[in-house]
Amino acid sequence: MSIFINPLFILFISIFNFQIATIDARPNMLNNIIHVSSSPAPVPSMADSGIQAGSSNHKTHSNKKLVIAVIAASSLGVILLPLMCLLICRREKLFRSRANRLDQLRGLPLSSFITRTNSAFKQNSQKQLVSVMDYSLLKAATNNFHESEILGSGGFGCVYKGRLDDNLFVAVKKLDNESRDALKEFQTEVDILSKVQHPNIITLLGYCVDDETKILVYELMQNGSLDTQLHGPSCGSNLTWHCRMKIALDTARGLEYLHEHCKPPVIHRDLKSSNILLDSRYNAKLADFGLAVMDGANKNVKLSGTLGYVAPEYLLDGKLTDKSDVYAFGVVLLELLLKRRPVEKQKQTPPERQSLVTWAMPQLTDRSKLPSIIDPVIRDTMDPKHLYQVAAVAVLCLQPEPSYRPLITDVLHSLVPLVPVELGGTLRVAENRVAAAFEP
Repeated sequence: MSIFINPLFILFISIFNFQIATIDARPNMLNNIIHVSSSPAPVPSMADSGIQAGSSNHKTHSNKKLVIAVIAASSLGVILLPLMCLLICRREKLFRSRANRLDQLRGLPLSSFITRTNSAFKQNSQKQLVSVMDYSLLKAATNNFHESEILGSGGFGCVYKGRLDDNLFVAVKKLDNESRDALKEFQTEVDILSKVQHPNIITLLGYCVDDETKILVYELMQNGSLDTQLHGPSCGSNLTWHCRMKIALDTARGLEYLHEHCKPPVIHRDLKSSNILLDSRYNAKLADFGLAVMDGANKNVKLSGTLGYVAPEYLLDGKLTDKSDVYAFGVVLLELLLKRRPVEKQKQTPPERQSLVTWAMPQLTDRSKLPSIIDPVIRDTMDPKHLYQVAAVAVLCLQPEPSYRPLITDVLHSLVPLVPVELGGTLRVAENRVAAAFEP
């Protein structure tokens, strides 16, 4: 390890040694003076008297110079010593400040890095802070962020599949957007997910800040997003009726935790099928909290979200409440039932976009038409009473007036009886039917 020697410290040592040397010389001078004064003075001749007088004057002049030099050196030391101590202290303070700043950029301490506005957030169960991960480790885990490891992409950048040293597979989200909004979303994500802990909310394992590169590391969700399962290559074939009801119930539980158990409440603000992730057993977890708002009830915030999921009062008036998440949940229910996108292009010329809510609402309340618009994969596989009940829940969630929408807790209680006990509900069904819910 190299050792750095402060130049000020060398100067201080030099002056200190010089002062000791001059002090050591002073007793000899005094001895000479004492020796001369105590010796009997011979009677000089007239010639010797002139020589001795000249020599005495020369010695006296030399002694005065030495005394002046000693006083000057002592004064200089007295003046410079406090100054050097001050400079050394200031340098140490600056060094500690830079070290703390470097720790903050690397994520230590986390409380210094995350936004101050959310520092009052509390939770019922304490959760350890997320880990700070080294960039080189994540680079190696993703094969240098190779395109073959990409799980998905979006406006933020790409998500890569990574493998850590302990054979733990993770999802590595690398942010390419360096705008102020992207930085704010990154901070919000770390802030919220470092404090919440729930089976239906994605787990943030760590994050990394390396110069301008910002990375988030999550638990890996093997079955991707609900959007991919419904609208991707499999076209929903892996999602049975019971499996879809379990996904809806898991999503409602995650939202209820945010709305009812977090203090202050958290509004997700960007609930959609692509932000609902599924693990190997199709357990659903809410993800992407970059746009989430704490204690946002009855407050006007910047309009953000995804077209088709945004509640009308938020879209038109900018009014955001927990009922905005309930509206988005109603759209997700429609996707699970109908396997249609929230906004679809019409085949007419010129093509127009049609809202799924606008198209579906009249048919959801008509029992004669409802079965015909259900996704063919699950059509006729459920109890009709359960289908009507889910459709009724969706209609309530999609009411234009927020006060007419139910709380997410009420939605949760409505869905629990529709999900088999083995999947987290209270419905009693044959075991073979439950097992079939997870068969591709």
